[in-house]
Amino acid sequence: MNKTIKSFALLAGLAGLLILIGGWFGGRGGATIALVIALGINAFSYFKSDKIAVKMARAVPMEESQYPDVYRTVRSLAQRAGQPMPRLYISPSPQLNAFATGRNPDNAVVCINQGLYEALTPDELEGVLGHELQHVYNRDILIGTVAAGIAMAITFLATMARWAAIFGGGGRDREGANPIALIAMSILAPLAATVIQLAVTRSRESLADHTGAELTGKPLALASALAKLEKGNNDPRRLRMGGTPAETNAALAHMYISAPFGGRAMMKLFSSHPPIPERIEALEGMARQRGQLGPTQSIYDVI
Repeated sequence: MNKTIKSFALLAGLAGLLILIGGWFGGRGGATIALVIALGINAFSYFKSDKIAVKMARAVPMEESQYPDVYRTVRSLAQRAGQPMPRLYISPSPQLNAFATGRNPDNAVVCINQGLYEALTPDELEGVLGHELQHVYNRDILIGTVAAGIAMAITFLATMARWAAIFGGGGRDREGANPIALIAMSILAPLAATVIQLAVTRSRESLADHTGAELTGKPLALASALAKLEKGNNDPRRLRMGGTPAETNAALAHMYISAPFGGRAMMKLFSSHPPIPERIEALEGMARQRGQLGPTQSIYDVI
């Protein structure tokens, strides 16, 4: 519950920033125009996200005859959650990763990389699949689209304001404004919007860890899978194998259970995912509460 409250508090903060920046740069009309344009672009992405992501991941439908274990696990988890079965895809990427997309549970896609499928045990794979299913059930695609739309609107407004300040334009609302201050604000506003948007994605990632582990009842399985992902993200030999366009596109990094190729920002504020060690620690806490891990044990003592 706390993670959900945090996500919506961040979205409210992002909306408040849009109102503030809209009034500063272009008045109510400017903010409205920017928001309509941004939401229009993101609405297209929202309704086409599954097709775009699958194509960029070079994924193909997963045949049940070839991957009966995956179908069996996902079908069981979906029934346990009282939700429809998503479409399953397999990507040829050798990297240890997976993603879910789709605007709602009836139009959902779960895609796993071939490298991930080959590297994980059945329990670890179940942990990852539970995480990805909860992204769909928690409506994270919708929340991410709203956050991206507002952030894009702020960036659009800031860009207009910067050009207006440089070339002496602007409306009645900004007559007499200091152009240096306007340029500075036009740089800082998108930065602040990006920081908040990334905080939203990190919050949803943590929530999917928690609710996914609740769905499977195996927090240690997901923790063990994340430990393997972290190791794979730091393995130069695996990284040299390359990946798909989806994994090399920074705009799609937030979809994956782990930042592709171990992508890490210099500061946590600019990271799309919480650090994997922090995620593992949180899952260990869940396991201790369930009596699955001793008070002084860590995941590395049991795998």
